Amino acid sequence: MPSSLEEFRKALLTAFPGSPTSDRSGFSREDWARLGELGLLGTSVPAELGGGGQTARATAELLTVAGESCHDTGLLFAAAAHSFACTMPLARFRSNGVHDRWLKAMCLGEAIAGCGMTEADAGSDTARLTTTATPVAGGYVLNGTKTWVGNGPAADVYLVYATTDPEAGHLGTTAFLVERTDPGVRPGSAHDKAGLRSCPVSPVHLTDCLVPDDRVLGAVGAGSAVFAYSMLWERSCLFAIYVGLHQRLLGLCVDHARRRRQFGQPIGRFQAVADRIVGMKQRLENGRLLLHRACVAVDEEADDAAGLAAEAKLAISEGVVASALEAVNLFGGAGYLRGEPVELILRDSLAATVFSGTSDIQRRLIARELGL
Repeated sequence: MPSSLEEFRKALLTAFPGSPTSDRSGFSREDWARLGELGLLGTSVPAELGGGGQTARATAELLTVAGESCHDTGLLFAAAAHSFACTMPLARFRSNGVHDRWLKAMCLGEAIAGCGMTEADAGSDTARLTTTATPVAGGYVLNGTKTWVGNGPAADVYLVYATTDPEAGHLGTTAFLVERTDPGVRPGSAHDKAGLRSCPVSPVHLTDCLVPDDRVLGAVGAGSAVFAYSMLWERSCLFAIYVGLHQRLLGLCVDHARRRRQFGQPIGRFQAVADRIVGMKQRLENGRLLLHRACVAVDEEADDAAGLAAEAKLAISEGVVASALEAVNLFGGAGYLRGEPVELILRDSLAATVFSGTSDIQRRLIARELGL
């Protein structure tokens, strides 16, 4: 991994020199391997386990630079989903050589991981999972369908959450490592999404899939704790990408307001235009500060870390969408053209208020922290 943020920025631009108007669809294993070489696939995994050994705060700083410098936000999202929804919980709850083998491969970019939690009727309410894990001699047989699996069509391994005890509520969920080559595993076709198009998302179908005992992650019934840990990292560090993207958007708007002239002066001289851009700056810095606070809490394992991560996620996601919509108005017709930088940023931003828990779920988590 480069020794400074500026060196990292240069390395990233060398590895991914794509145009700000490129809207690439489809997953590239060559690009994935480059992310592994840059150390972006296991940044926060302890060094003794094969990762970069970085704190949450340092990881967020790297991903902020990545979000600003790399124009392929979908690829960065794919890497962050792999890292925080799969790699970090594996590093925390690993207990055997099978776990360690997959963890090392995931950090190096030799394996791609996808998280299988969401189902058609179970998103935010994880106690409603209908995917079942039935105990048999030597392991469990999994049956069910996971929807919206990030990296689904490309993944080599999935972190799948299934019900082992339907009467136990959240204590009846267990996390499993499911290999793509296991009999009964069938990834579906990638969805045609509006944004983040280079991160393939698909359903994954499990039919009488036998998973050995040594691929249970954490204890049986501890799946909700595993998932909560993954969300703690995802709601903080993943959204650093959007802080960087927001920074890039602000730069585009400032440059446009300086260059574009109407009625004999740059449009940035008009108070209405300047006010819009100031609003973007405020939203950006609010999100950045909340992200920093959340990452410090994650590093310190503070009791309020989950609530702070929810605050950061909410501010960053809603802030970047609001600013992207303002940017479309600022650029006028050019902001509405498909493939233009502002339009691409808007499409890549829209899902941020949905994945890792919707904005309403984040508000619910924050209210709970307040005792409401």
